Formats: sequence, structure tokens, C-alpha cells
Amino acid sequence: MVIMLTLWGLPLTAADASAADSPFHFGFKKSRNGQPASIDQEGFKDILARHGAVFTGDKNEKVLYLTFDNGYENGYTPPILDVLKEKKVPAAFFVTGHYVNDQQELLKRMVREGHIIGNHSWSHPDMTQVPDGKIREELARVKQRVAEITGQREMKYLRPPRGIFSDRTLGVSKAEGYTNVFWSIAYMDWDTKKQKGADYAYRSVTAQLHPGAVILLHSVSRDNAEALGRIIDEARRQGYEFKSLDDLKIGS
Repeated sequence: MVIMLTLWGLPLTAADASAADSPFHFGFKKSRNGQPASIDQEGFKDILARHGAVFTGDKNEKVLYLTFDNGYENGYTPPILDVLKEKKVPAAFFVTGHYVNDQQELLKRMVREGHIIGNHSWSHPDMTQVPDGKIREELARVKQRVAEITGQREMKYLRPPRGIFSDRTLGVSKAEGYTNVFWSIAYMDWDTKKQKGADYAYRSVTAQLHPGAVILLHSVSRDNAEALGRIIDEARRQGYEFKSLDDLKIGS
């Protein structure tokens, strides 16, 4: 007996449905010498494309997109915002429910200074392990609270917690109006007990610069906060400009 299910309105077998929810952990081949970062070897390129998810912009334009994950505040977002204001650089901050409840003034400042607030889910779950309704609830709670606090009514961008996703989770969030935003520049910056200094952060990021890059930094990192100004200056020296995610062409 074959059990028939549906996904996005199409009939599927139970085996198909299971495959659609197979989890992936986002990974990429780092850029070297300005060449594009790659996900060709990761096995999920077609899934991202099908759901309009992005990890880079146009590989022919020397444009960078700066993004931060804000799970909690460690004292470094104010100086990060100071640098962005001084350098006139737009950024996107992906926030959790904890951050929303705990750092309302910083959220207001982000919006006031022209930055995007994106969704990082309410409780930072592995979305492949929760049902569709829970995913929608996680996203709706962040969007609603950010709107109440800042007046930002539209929330278009999502970064899946821990970079874990599946065909199903991308489909559910896309149906809710989100573009899933991954990244093509990153390094191990999230562990606050393993900070290696601003020079290390500077070298780690600038060594990976490439056209269209989406840069992921974690705002809990002291190293990132201290290196950010130099990173921006070096990128501009190399001919790059920084733009908002709103300027990124989906599907490029």
C-alpha cells in the first residue's frame, strides 16, 4: 500500500516526503583570490534555487552585502552600529525572540539608521525538526514584535537558525513571504571563548572577498567589532561597494 501525501500541492509518496525533509547544514567552498565562493559540491544547490534562497549576489559586480546574526547582545552591537554610521554602510541584522525582547532600543536604532532587521526565528530551533505550523509561529512572533517595537512592518529576509534547512522548511518560509539568506563569507567568529584578535578577524574576512559576497558576522564577537572599520576600508580600497540586501537580485 502506498501512502500519498502532498507537498506544495503535488502528490508525493511517504519516501518522497521524507526526502523533502532531509536536513542540510549550509556549507560552501571559500573564495580564494577573489574567485566566487561555491556550493556546487554541497548537494543542495538545486533546492536553494527552487525556493529563491540566496547565498551571493551578482558574481560580476564588486558589491558586498553585510549581515549580522544577533542571537543575544554581548555589548558589541553599539560600536558596530557606530562604525556602520561613520562609514555609511547598510547592513542586515537577523534577530531572535530573545534579542527582540532584550534589546528594544538597539532594534529602534537599527531601523532609524537605515538597516534591515531580518528574521532568525523566535527560539532558534532546528526548523527541520518542527512542523510547518511551528515554523510559521516562530517567524510570525519575531515579525510582529519587531513591528510593534520599531514600526518596521515588512520583514522579507530569513536566516535559518544554525544554517540548518530542508526542502520543506525553505518551502514553508517562502510561502510566508521570506527570502532565505545564507552567506558566502564567514569564519568561526561565534565562540566568545575563542576570540583571536581583531587582526585575525580582519584577515579572515578580507581573504575571502569576492564579487557579490554576502558576509556573515556574529555580533557577539569582540574581534568583529574591533576589525569592522578596517574590513570596510580594505574592501573599498579593493574597489568594492556595500549595498543593502534590498539591492540583491534574487536568483543571481
